[in-house]
Amino acid sequence: MSATFPDAVVLEGHGIRLEPFEHRHLPGLWRALGRPEIFAAGYGGGPSGLPADEAAFDAWFPQYCRHGSGGRCWVVVRDGEILGSSSMLNIVLEKEHVEIGCTGYTPAVWGTDVNPATKLLLLTHAFAHGFGRVAIRTDEVNAHSRAAILKLGATFEGIMRRDLPRADGTWRNTAVHSITVDDWPEVRAGLEARLGS
Repeated sequence: MSATFPDAVVLEGHGIRLEPFEHRHLPGLWRALGRPEIFAAGYGGGPSGLPADEAAFDAWFPQYCRHGSGGRCWVVVRDGEILGSSSMLNIVLEKEHVEIGCTGYTPAVWGTDVNPATKLLLLTHAFAHGFGRVAIRTDEVNAHSRAAILKLGATFEGIMRRDLPRADGTWRNTAVHSITVDDWPEVRAGLEARLGS
């Protein structure tokens, strides 16, 4: 099956709703994500990437979450409240590769079912569109994110050294994980069991 560009549609299940990003979401995203503790872990290029105010966030976020113009971004909503966002980016149709990233949530939902539910919806969407490999990457120093990625069922592939510049000008080593179409049945079953579905 050849991969096709993922549709910008609402994805819903497991108590959350993923809405394709629109500018109307920006005030709620600022409330959820415009916090030093989120950027301290590497989101947005690290602590120096935190926009100075809501206007700066509004200018920055649409480019960040869509990785320029080459990705799709979803806003994570529960009971009408915006909790964060996650994206599909680095889409290479001919190789059937996609990455899920630029993920951030308000600290109130860290360690809850929000991230596994979000990832289950996005992974299901990716594999339904014919992707054979979904990468999930994070800063090597982000131990919390690395543990969460492994708990999803992703396989650690290694460290890409000096991979991306951080907002402060230093260089990030990137921990690379993936889930392939061959892994997907087992990963999906594990996530569904974890979410009690």
